Amino acid sequence: MMKPIGVYIHVPFCAKKCPYCDFYSRTGNETAYDTYTDMLMKKIVCWGEKLNRNADTLYFGGGTPSLLGAERLVTITALAGKYFGNNIKETTVEVNPSKEDFDFEKLMQGGINRISVGLQSANDNELEFLGRQHNTAQAKKCINAAKNAGFENISLDLMIALPNQTKSSLERSVDFCAEQGAKHISAYILKIEPKTVFYKNREKLHLPDDDEAAEMYEVLCELMKQYGYTHYEISNFCKRGYESRHNLKYWHDEEYIGIGPSAHSFIDGKRFYCPGKIKSFEEDESIFDGDGGGEEEFIMLGLRLSEGITNQSYMQRFGKAIPDSYIKNAQRFEKTGLVRMTDNGFTLTEKGFMVSNSLITEILT
Repeated sequence: MMKPIGVYIHVPFCAKKCPYCDFYSRTGNETAYDTYTDMLMKKIVCWGEKLNRNADTLYFGGGTPSLLGAERLVTITALAGKYFGNNIKETTVEVNPSKEDFDFEKLMQGGINRISVGLQSANDNELEFLGRQHNTAQAKKCINAAKNAGFENISLDLMIALPNQTKSSLERSVDFCAEQGAKHISAYILKIEPKTVFYKNREKLHLPDDDEAAEMYEVLCELMKQYGYTHYEISNFCKRGYESRHNLKYWHDEEYIGIGPSAHSFIDGKRFYCPGKIKSFEEDESIFDGDGGGEEEFIMLGLRLSEGITNQSYMQRFGKAIPDSYIKNAQRFEKTGLVRMTDNGFTLTEKGFMVSNSLITEILT
């Protein structure tokens, strides 16, 4: 029996473009939201009938999915369930905390069971720098509204290594997340991407250097540990049992369909994506992005997880144990504390996570 896939739905609307963001997004209005919802529903039907696969995760990302409103999101969720097997275990909606009148109760009643809040910081000066449209008080109000509606599985996003961020301000943000009872926290180092406002103004930003960013990452990991969060992926922490099921599909190199402009897919060993334009989505434009699911890709993605690579997972996927060459390469970094060898495989340490890109390249060489 084939494993269930994940379904990702991209909602490209934002009230305002954040200066650090390079995801595809645009402004919209109620008419645009209606038109896009109708388009999404047609594509869900098409993909559901074409793939004839069950899904067990559904993720609304963006952009700002909550701009569609609870009514549209629930309608889309019901249709996705109908065409992907009615066995979706985890449905996540990303929410912007500046939208204070969001109907979380309708979401809960409509089968959505996970909320991801774009907090980014619990320090108002940092939020202002990031161009966010909310403050800490609004974020708290949003989180409480979700909890009052019955949501237990709430994830919060943080950004670290910001200009003028201090250990104290980072601690305030982590304290805030823990005090809100967040079951999951995603924390990303600020990266300046081309085609963003920050990139144009990069000379004026006074960003921390690599060593300073690594120090903030270490502080973050230690604070998370003190609050009882498991560091299960390079940028993700959770209370036991609250890993993101949908994102684990990416890191386990499992299959998923992306629906929407700029959404990526991995189906039947092929990777492809829709260009970042609504017109491209409407016209079913698809760009082949290469074959996927090979041994190197499996290791590269798996080493993002604290569970690492095991002989069992490798055997299950490829019908053989981890090749000796990869084991020997990984062993080279054990003494430096970057890799931890186990009885049946290896994993990166938190220290190794900080240099994961170059380290994984060395292991795969």
